[in-house]
Amino acid sequence: MDTNCFDRSSILKDEFDINPEAGQYVVALAGNPNVGKSTVFNALTGLRQHTGNWPGKTVNSAQGSFSHKGKSFLLVDLPGTYSLMAHSVEEEIARDFICFGRPDVTVVVVAASCLERNLNLALQVMEITFRVVICVNLLDEAKKEGIQVDLPGLSRKLGVPVVGTVARTGKGLRELREAVYNTAEEAFIPRPWRFTYDREVEEAVEALIPKIVQLIGCAIDPRWVALRLLDGDRALIERIDAYICSNKNGLKNKLEAAI
Repeated sequence: MDTNCFDRSSILKDEFDINPEAGQYVVALAGNPNVGKSTVFNALTGLRQHTGNWPGKTVNSAQGSFSHKGKSFLLVDLPGTYSLMAHSVEEEIARDFICFGRPDVTVVVVAASCLERNLNLALQVMEITFRVVICVNLLDEAKKEGIQVDLPGLSRKLGVPVVGTVARTGKGLRELREAVYNTAEEAFIPRPWRFTYDREVEEAVEALIPKIVQLIGCAIDPRWVALRLLDGDRALIERIDAYICSNKNGLKNKLEAAI
């Protein structure tokens, strides 16, 4: 694939109205509703933020900046979602930004008392990108319920940095900034745990991956694309066609033919 077909800076500007400064890292902030994601966003960015709508949508958007160890980070607050299956406008925005905006780091905020439910989104994000940091927020509320989270154990299990926070008091925010910094600077290379499906699915995925790489390279994780194609996600094909080379080389038809 001609790598010029995937222009990240143009996609960020034209499709998402995101304009990072030169050398500034882009960080996506994802999470279910009611996990304190907005509190994390406000605590990290303070007054260095502005709000609006996502281009062409009636969904609110917010972005702000923070610095750590001399590096600047542009934090983009994605809509609160329970999944990335694109069954709603919010899910579509979150999925498209992580896929095509290609943030340098994606922070997934989860509630300490609802890990089983909240980690579903985290695992979906980890299928798209390995540059993930998990923020386990609301530790104080979990403690009141007698819940303690083994943060190092969870990090070992998931293969990505896991940081505990109480965002409303600022607890853990320095550690969160450090984890984001280390991931962006590649001082730590996450190796996310991913699902292994049954043999039939895995064989189909392995057969599709070379075809996908030939068509779109590795701009998007080819394994994840293969899984979505097997799931019949035609909407994703439309988005890939829109963002990568469009119809110049018949990409849409070729992807559909690969299924």
